Formats: sequence, C-alpha cells, structure tokens
Amino acid sequence: MINFRFDGKSYTAHAGDTLAAALLRNGIGLVGRSFKYHRPRGIMTAGVEEPNALVTIGEGGRAEPNTRATDVFVYEGLVAKSQNRWPNLSFDVGSVLGLAAPALSAGFYYKTFFGSAKKWMFYEYFIRKAAGLGNAPTQIDPDRFSQRAAFCDLLVIGAGPAGMQAAVEAAEAGKRVILVEQDNILAPSLLRDPQEQDAAWIKATAERIRAAGGRILTRTTASGYWEHDLVTLTQRISEPGQIPPHNVAQRLWHVRASQVILATGSIERPMAFAHNDRPGVMLSQAVRTYVQRFGVVPGKRAIVATNNDDAYKTAQALKDAGAQIVAIIDARPAPAGANSGFRVYNNAVPLSTKGARHCLKSVDALVDGKMVSWDADLLAVSGGFTPVVHLHMQAGGTLDWNDHAQAFVPATSRQNVTTIGGAADPHPVFKTVPVSSPKKSFIDFQNDVTLADVDLAWAEGYRSVEHLKRYTTLGMATDQGKLSNMAALGRLAEKQGVAIPEAGLTTFRPPYTPVTMGLIAGAGAKDAGAHVRRLALYDLHIAKNPIWQPLGYWFRPRAYPIGGETLAEAALREAKAVRTYVGMTDVSTLAKFEISGPDAAAFLEIICATTVSKLAVGRGRYTFMLREDGIVFDDGTVWRLDENRYLLTSSTGGADRMATHISYVRQYLCPQMRVSAVNVQEHYAGIAVAGPKAKAVLAALIGEEPPRHMSTVPSAIAGVPVIILAASYSGERAFEIYVEASHVESVWIACETQVIAEGGALYGLEAMEFLRIEKGHLVVGGEVDGRMTPHDLALDKMLNKAGGYIGASGLARPALAETGRRQLVGLEAIEGDIPEGAMLVPQEGVSPHGHVSAAAFRIIEGGSVALGQLTDGFARHGEELIATSPTRGQKARVRIVAPHFYDAAGERYRD
Repeated sequence: MINFRFDGKSYTAHAGDTLAAALLRNGIGLVGRSFKYHRPRGIMTAGVEEPNALVTIGEGGRAEPNTRATDVFVYEGLVAKSQNRWPNLSFDVGSVLGLAAPALSAGFYYKTFFGSAKKWMFYEYFIRKAAGLGNAPTQIDPDRFSQRAAFCDLLVIGAGPAGMQAAVEAAEAGKRVILVEQDNILAPSLLRDPQEQDAAWIKATAERIRAAGGRILTRTTASGYWEHDLVTLTQRISEPGQIPPHNVAQRLWHVRASQVILATGSIERPMAFAHNDRPGVMLSQAVRTYVQRFGVVPGKRAIVATNNDDAYKTAQALKDAGAQIVAIIDARPAPAGANSGFRVYNNAVPLSTKGARHCLKSVDALVDGKMVSWDADLLAVSGGFTPVVHLHMQAGGTLDWNDHAQAFVPATSRQNVTTIGGAADPHPVFKTVPVSSPKKSFIDFQNDVTLADVDLAWAEGYRSVEHLKRYTTLGMATDQGKLSNMAALGRLAEKQGVAIPEAGLTTFRPPYTPVTMGLIAGAGAKDAGAHVRRLALYDLHIAKNPIWQPLGYWFRPRAYPIGGETLAEAALREAKAVRTYVGMTDVSTLAKFEISGPDAAAFLEIICATTVSKLAVGRGRYTFMLREDGIVFDDGTVWRLDENRYLLTSSTGGADRMATHISYVRQYLCPQMRVSAVNVQEHYAGIAVAGPKAKAVLAALIGEEPPRHMSTVPSAIAGVPVIILAASYSGERAFEIYVEASHVESVWIACETQVIAEGGALYGLEAMEFLRIEKGHLVVGGEVDGRMTPHDLALDKMLNKAGGYIGASGLARPALAETGRRQLVGLEAIEGDIPEGAMLVPQEGVSPHGHVSAAAFRIIEGGSVALGQLTDGFARHGEELIATSPTRGQKARVRIVAPHFYDAAGERYRD
C-alpha cells in the first residue's frame, strides 16, 4: 500500500494507481471546482483530456498546480490539494457565482471593458479574485530540467497494439526506432479491453524492439510537431512533486525523424445535457479503465448513455465487478443492443441529472418522446470518438470528415507522417442532437461554457469558429478543447444549417498537454532559460569574482567589485579609471564578419548604409545597417584590412540577426558577386583598451606607435599575432585588439599588467554604459529599437549619397520625413535622478511625448543624464519636461539638450 494525502487527510493507494484512481478507491467523488461558477466537479476521464480533476501536487518549490489527477501516479508521501475553492472543497463560498450565471454568460469579460477605465479596474479586482485555478509556487523550484537531441528512421507515437507492432517490424527491418508512450506502461488500452495480445505479448514485443536497437520511452508525451519532421517529446523522469533521481525532474527531447507514425488513438466524447458536469457523470471508457485496470468501481447503481456499441463493454465490465446496471440509454433505434442482456432503452438520450451533497442521485432521460427517471450514482456516457489529430495537423496535415464516426480523420500531410489504428479509423456512431435545456448543458467543463453560451455568441453575430472560441473562451482551458471542440462545432453547424465540416475547424496548437516553462529552458532554467556561451577568457574573469550579465547568448562581466562595493560603486570607479587613466574590457562577443573577394566593397555597400569603397587600406569607419523599410536595425564598424578584405563588426545582441541578413544578401540578392562572407564572431576574441593613457599602454605592448584614430594595423602582443583597431566607444582614446580566441589569454594578461601599471582598471558593461551614454553613442535595443530612421538618430549625413544600399528605397517614403516622429535627444536632470524607461511628458496627466532609453550619472562632474526619444526632439532643445515612471514611483524634471554630454567635438580620442 502507498500512503498519500489529499486536502490534509491521509489515504492509501495501490501500486500503479493514478491519483484519480486512488481518490475513487477511497470514495472521493468531489475533487475540484470549475473555473467561473465554482460548480462542484468530479473525475470525468482517465487520461490527459481530464477537464475537472485539476489539483496541486507537491509542496514548496516542487508544488505543481493544475496537474490532472488522471495523469499523475501515486507515490509514497504524495501531497495533493484541491484548487479554486474557499474555505474548503465541499463548502466553497465562490459557488454563489452560480446564482449570477445569467450575468456571466459568453463575452462577459469583453463586455466589462465598455465604459470608463476606472470601472474595469474595479471589476478586474473581483474577477481575478473569483476566477482562476491553482496558485503558482512562490518558492524556487529545486529541481533541474534537461534537454536531449535524437535522430531516428522511425518515430512511433503511441504504444498501443498498433504502435508496438509498427515499431517492432521497423526495428527488426534494421531501422533506428524510437517508441514513445505517455502512460507509465506499454499498451495500456489492453488492460481496459483485453485482446489476443496479452501481457506476455507486450513484454516480448518490447524486448524485441530493444534487442533490435530500438528505444522505448514511457511517461513521454509528444508535445509538438514542427517543420522538417522535428518532434518535441516531454519525458517525466519523476512524478509531479516527487524528489527526482539525480535532481532532474523532466527531459525535453528534440527528435528529428525520417518518418513518423501516429498511433495516438481517439478520445471519447461526452454528451450535452443539463447538469452533465455533476460528480458521478463519467466517460464510458474511463469507467471501464478504472474497473479493468485499477480494480475500482466508481458506482453501485450505474446507467450507461451511448450512441455506439463500445459503451456496452463498460456495462459488462461494471456488471462483472458487481455493480447494478439500471439501464442503458441508447440513442440508436431498435434493435441496437437488443442482444446485450441489459435493459436497453432505444431512441433515448439523457436530459438531466439530479444530485445531493455533490453526488449523483438520479438521471432523467427522454425515451421515445417521454421522460423517464432512474435512481443512480453513476452515469457512464459515450457520445462518440474524436481521433487525436493534433500532431497530424501541426505537421501541416489536412483532415477528412468521416460521416460514420461523426469525426474528422487524418488525410494528407506535407511531412513524412502516417496515422494508424484508432486515430485513423474511429468507431462508428449514431448522430445525435442535444435536446435538453442549453443553459446547464456544459460542453467546455473547465471554462464553464454551455450550449447556451454558443447560442448567445451566434445570436450576437459570431459565425467563425475561431471568433466563437475567443468570445466564449471555449477550448482555451488547459485541456485545449479535447472534449469540447467537436460539441461546439456540432452546435455551430446546427445553427448555420450546414454539415459540421462546413462550420469550420479550430487550430491545433502545440503543446498537446501543458509543458512547464522550466522544461523549455532546460539546464538553463535557473538562468532564465538563456543559452549560455562562455567567453574565451571566462576562467580569467571568474577568478576576479565579477557580477555577470546576460547579453545575447553570452554572459559578460557587468562589474568587478572590490571589497564590499555595490554594483553602482564598482561601475563608477571603473568608469572614472577610464576617464582619468586607462581601462580594459572584454569585447569578444561583438559580431564579426570577414568579407573578402573582388566584389567585397560593392557587397558591403549593399549591407551598409554608408560608403565603404572609399576607405583606404588600413582605415575604418562607423557604419549602420537598415531594414528594407528604411529603419535602422544595427550598427558597428567596417575596416579595410587589405585590398579585397574587410572586417565588419556589429552588436552582440544582433549577431545572429546580422549573420542571417548577410547570408540572405549573399545568397539571394547578390548570388553573382565574387565575394565570401564568413562569420568570425567566435574565431576572434576581443580586448578594448580605453583612456588617456591607452596610447601609452599600446605603445609599450607592441613596441611602436599605435595607429591613429579609425586606423588598423597588424601587430603582435606577447608574441601572439593581433589586429589592432583604433576605435572608441567610450569617448576616450581607445583601441580594440583582436586575436585568435585560442591564444587570447596571454594577450589579456600582458594588457592587464600594463594597464594596472598605468593606474588603470578592468571595467565591465555597467561602466561601459556610463561611458557611452555620456558620449552619446547608440546601443541596439535601446536607442536603435526598430522604429528609428537614420534621420531620427541624426545619422542621415552619413548615408551613402549614391544609394544602392538595403533600405534606400524605404527611406524615400514621405511618412518618414513628416513631423511628429520621435527623434534622439539628450536629457539633463534639473531636479531628481532620471529613471531609465521613464515617460517624457510636459505635465502630469497628458499622453507621453517620448521616453528615456538609457540613463546614467555623470562620471566626473556628477548629476544625472540620459538619452531618449522625443516627438520632434531636434526642435525642442532647451525645453523642460517631466520624466516620470509610475511603476517605480519616480520622476525628475529634465531639460532637452543635444545627446552629447562629453567632448562633443571628439578631441579626446583623436591624435
């Protein structure tokens, strides 16, 4: 026996039980409350489609809310609690919202938007308090998540009899096979419906697959199907809330397959009738699963409602387990079910249920036009079967309508995917139309959407199924409409007077089941999911215990605190060292491209919006790049290293975007050009040395006069070949030293020794930010934010007058020359410190005229300065505004000035 707790009480379960099975085994029928009306809900299904039994599993940082009780297996010490109720599950104050149901119908949230914003702010507080499901954990998750890539000839999704047979045949034919199953056992459907293939067949087949080199993954769900037959798999290594082995709770697989077989089966559909959400109303196959697989009988007096033959298996299973079959309500005409041995009522559909103390007590049905009632504590319903076509559709597939099954089935696909088994050939059913009151006939059980809500949306003009979905929130809960979408399509088609295929189809988006954000981040979950690339100089940096900052894919030193310095104190000290003596920093992450060939200059003058061909060998210049619409998207420098060889640098954060852009121009716009473009970002490490004594430092290192500003020379430092570029981002005399990354350590050590000897210091990104703001240099993502033209940034005088560059035509658009555009300005604080990101307003209560893109303190003089974007900013120098940040509760009075606060003439970095 296994011990677990639910809502503070202790219970026992059998090995292999799901939490849902264990709760039913202990006589617990009420497990949750619905999203909107807080209606009592019980267990409806036995799989991942469960809409009602959502609970929080685990405690502390391992707490996992909104976990389906049908999809977690009980382990020793499991702790679960119900959700969305107060003060407790059986007595929930929120259930009074059911009395307000007429006012909370479809579109309720949208309708609260009408009127003043103040009213919505009032409504929102109460809506958020009343609605919702589980609460997100507030403690840090102690577990880790991993990711893994795999390649195979055949990926089989679904380890039922059809999937296992396909996998073993392919594996023994010499193919690399991966077989995945979301359950914790193979062929779980055979426990529900025993066939010729027994446990011995399952074991033998699995052994044959493994012996042939195949891989089998249980507790693994195919969460998404992407381009080029890439399938993501979510593997649970431990159950929710459980302490995992090796501290890894889940693994995300990226599987690239030559061929994919979907043996995903089908999901049973509920029926729509009044109070069909009452605890005790379950899907027929779910009832059969609990009886046959788990040995749990959910009720003693059972009624089965169906429109197909499959539900008769449930009646037989219940009878064999000792339950009384009160009646079978069959929507089909006689003689359907005549030889079943049960009391069958044909031409019959359920109308409503009644209950007491959150339990089912009786069922009303319409039999041949007359209402009949029976006492019962279990109603097993089967309204047909919906093939699981989600992955097929995500793969770019199409669907056909199967009239016999009243369901969509997979048709063609533009990827290498085939569907087999029950997903391709569902059971035939008898078409039925709901006849009971639509007001309490639920079709989306989690979001409390009824047939009446669909009718209202139709009456209010919503004809598209996608619009209806958004208006009613149907299919937008955590179950993604697995049980509700077909019912909604059927009702919409009924209203339109057309067949279901003509009513439309919703979009099947990944993931198939909810995926934790930590799993997507993988091993980088504790670092906000960022991919981490280590600098070539990482070991030397880490020895100085810096504060790290993510930038692009990299982590770079933000500052090097000494003693008990704060970040601000360390950055200001480092910046002062650059202004007064000399500093050095690691700039290895800048994007770098070598462009070579007879047409290199012409090629660069398509990429860059400035001239390039006029550069002499050994010279460089600042440049910037435009999108085709004329908007600046990156900037950097370009250097002529030799007659037909150039080095182009650009921002770290835009490195991948620039690489894609250059590749696009080379392959598609200029395939005829004799030019080579090579990404050398990680080939070269970079060191920047800046400050009044930078020239002396370089002279000592290379033994000769350093190059003048915007010039480049090859040289050697510590016996290692280097390229020296004389360029400044700080406003001081500065040099960038590029060296092969594998040899950079000795160069860094030599530079650092000389810098320290001159009274200088290392500096990080924070000091670099102070320096560049004071000088008025741009940064991509700040001032260059995807909305600014060269004119807006005061770069238009640098444009290549001959044109021909990407974006030249876009710049000719009249709208880009109109007044009212935001333009780059400087801001000086008159009173208070300028908050970064603040809105710029002439007075409180008016719409913003612009915003602060970056703010810093003056390094030597003191005081707060900033760069910003301001409507018609060039003409507003001298004007006073308010920089206000309501979210931070900060504001300052500022004066608009030119965006250059230090050495506007550029005298300090020139010889």
